[in-house]
Order: sequence, then C-alpha cells, then structure tokens
Amino acid sequence: MSLRYETDVNLGQAIFGHAELGDSRRTTRLVKTFNLMQRHPGGTLPEKLPNPPDLRAFYRLCDVEDVTHEAIIAAARQDTLARIAECSGPVLVIHDATELDYTSIKSLVDELGQIGTGSKRGYICQNVLAISDDTSEVLGLLDQILHCRDEVPENETLTEHRERKTRESLLWPRGTKHLPADAKLIDVSDQGSDTFEFLEHEFKSGRRFIVRAHKTRKVYAGHQPVGPQHYLKDYAHSLPELGRFTMDVRAQKGRQARKDAEFTMAAGPVLVCPPHAKRGYHGDDPLPLYIVQVTEVAPPAGEKAINWTLLTNEPVRTFADAWRATSRYERRWIVEEYHKAQKTGCRVEGMQFTTTARLRPAIAILSVLAVTLLNLRDASRRPDAKTRRATTILAPDYVEVLSLWRYREPRKDLTIHDFFYALARLGGHQNRKSDHPPGWLVLWRGWTKLQSMLVGYAAARQTKCGRT
Repeated sequence: MSLRYETDVNLGQAIFGHAELGDSRRTTRLVKTFNLMQRHPGGTLPEKLPNPPDLRAFYRLCDVEDVTHEAIIAAARQDTLARIAECSGPVLVIHDATELDYTSIKSLVDELGQIGTGSKRGYICQNVLAISDDTSEVLGLLDQILHCRDEVPENETLTEHRERKTRESLLWPRGTKHLPADAKLIDVSDQGSDTFEFLEHEFKSGRRFIVRAHKTRKVYAGHQPVGPQHYLKDYAHSLPELGRFTMDVRAQKGRQARKDAEFTMAAGPVLVCPPHAKRGYHGDDPLPLYIVQVTEVAPPAGEKAINWTLLTNEPVRTFADAWRATSRYERRWIVEEYHKAQKTGCRVEGMQFTTTARLRPAIAILSVLAVTLLNLRDASRRPDAKTRRATTILAPDYVEVLSLWRYREPRKDLTIHDFFYALARLGGHQNRKSDHPPGWLVLWRGWTKLQSMLVGYAAARQTKCGRT
C-alpha cells in the first residue's frame, strides 16, 4: 500500500530508500521490512513478520552497528521535510513526550532510566510530529529522542541543575535541533515546555510557536516595560472577552467528555519577564509575546473548568486571531493519538530485545510505522476522498477484495471515501449517520482483517492458476 498520491514508489522506499546504513543492502532490507510490517502493524514481531527468514533478517538488521536509532529517524526526517516543502500552507510541529516501559526486560535495567513513579524502567520518548495546518494530515516524524531519566540527588543545587546536560527540560529545544528557521513552521507544545529557556529559544528560532503556559510568571501589559507587573494568569483572566465558541471536549483521566462545551476567548500583548532564579540558560531580556486565554463557561457539576493560557509570538488582536491560535493548539491531541498508535497499534513496548543497541533502532522503525496508522484516517478524510478512485493510492487487489466483501462484487470504481468506510465497517464501525468519522483504531482493525483476506485471496488465485 502507498498512501501517497500520484507516486509509483512504495511507502517504505519513499521513507527509507535514502537511509544511510553503511551498506545499500541494509537499506534494501529496511525498505522491505517496513513494507512487510505495514501489512500487519499490530501484534508481536513474529506476527508482524510471520515468515521466519524475514523475522531473522530484521533481527540481524537491528544488530548491525551502523543501523542506529538516529540513522533511521534521520531518514524519516528527510522524507517529512520533503513533504513539508510540498505544503502550500503552514505546518504545525507538535512536540510531546510519552513513556516507553521495558521494566520486564531484566537485562536492560541498568541501561534504562526511571519512569512512572520511579519503580519502572524505560525511556522518555520525545516525539516531534509534522501536521498540515490546512488539513490536519500527519506528514511524518521530524524527530524522536529516547531519553533516560537521571536519578537526581535531593540536594542538587540550582547551578548543578542548570549545568546538567541530561535534564529533561532540554528535550524541548533538542527537539527543534533539525528544524529550519522558517515561519511556515509553527511549534506547538504543552505545559511541560513552559520554561523561559525554551520560550527564548523559540522567540529567536525564526519559527512561530504556541506554548501552553504553566509556570507562575511576571508580565507587563503590552510590549513595553511600563506600569505595574502582573502575574501572567491573573492578567490573562482580566482581559476583555473577544468572543465565544463551542468545542467538543475529549475524555481524559479525571475528566468527562462533553459535547458542544462553551468557551470564552480573550487575548492581548504581554512582555514576559525572565525569572530571577535561572534554572536554564537564557538571557535577561523580557520577551514581547501575545497571550490567548481560553476559559470554559459552565463545566458539568463536579468537573473543573478547562483553562488554556497560551503564549505565542504571532500577533493576536482579534477574535479570528485568537481562534486561529486556539484551533492550532487544540490539534495537539493528534500527537496523543500518535502515542496510542505507537503503543496500542504497533506494540512498541512489546519487543523483547536484550540490548538497547538492538532495541533503539527497532523503536525507530515501529515509531515511523505508527505514522501510517494515522495516515489511514487522514486518507479517508481528504477533500477529494468522495471523487477520487481508491486505486490511486491503493493496490487494485486491496480494492477488489474489500469490495467483494462489502458489496459482493468486485468494484474497481470505489472512491477513497467508499474504500475507507468499507474498511471501517470491516473494523466494527457501524457507518450510521450519527456516528463520528472512523478513527485510526477502527480502521487499523479493518486493515488487519483485510490483510488476512488478501492472503486467502492470493492463495485461491494461485491454486486456480495452478489447476488451469
């Protein structure tokens, strides 16, 4: 399958065909392995690669010194940057971290860091995902950092903290290391990135950014250091309302989902003052930024109101400006879907490698594979999905087999929309008018079932041809 339009290059070749692994045969093996895994992204490695020679080849590939996590992510980045260059509009660069748990692999205990409450071992996995601002399509993985959390002494001084090169607050600027200074890119990150060090880094980056504020900060109203200082969030809540909007709220741990929740928006310029105690490396100059305050009007009984205080370097003066920044931040949830695709869809935590040298490149491959699960959803929602034939992005066999299952006859004229809604039905979606459009998880379930059907279809054709 290739979910790229107007291309004869398979997806593995498009992403990894230029990977520098010290030998072209390794690159060829990586391409083949990725294409095989794409057919069965879920389950264990033997389920992803059911043919024993393919599985052994994958193990050998991960055991090669030149096949590193960094080399694989670099190849994926090159492909993603090329896709960004093809976009006519802005691109959101979503930064977020998740924990990968490998506590059960005893041989890795000393090579991994603390996760959770400290009793488990694994990686802090910092992902950087590119998303089209116009369509919300996932363009690819721009970076991934596998970080081992330090066991920090309780009496660490402020100076020692600032100079420690492995502190987690450095993951945010490190995640931008390979990004160009291009205002087309808009870095979007959650509360964990709210350090003055990162805000200053972004302010000087040449890119736009949206960061959700978390720390207690002092600001001046406007962009000049005149008048009294205010606490950032107090000042944000004092700004006059620009307007209201409604938005569906997703369920999270400790929070109920709600439909058509009402929110107010306010915005204005602020001058963000540097902290007196420097926990990172930054200057002493304040930063002229804009603040957007989003507040839920009437949360359900017993629920805490949702409050987003966003900082951006893009001018925000009107309701339209504030809405644009808010909608861009709201799409940060896509990276959380990506983390679910990594763990639930591709079972990245289920691998049993006994050395990190072999585990790390495997994590990179499965992390790129996880992007393809989100691409299933994106392809079904493209503007031309109802008019373009499915065979422009999928092999004819896929369309023929699914149409035989869904419509009891082969239909080569299936549109992309028809194909993916049939795939969703195969995955358990009811396709009722009141249902939400199918997400990646139900499409993935259908995709996995379709692969088994294709195997049977190919075997039946081969048997028929042999008899003939």
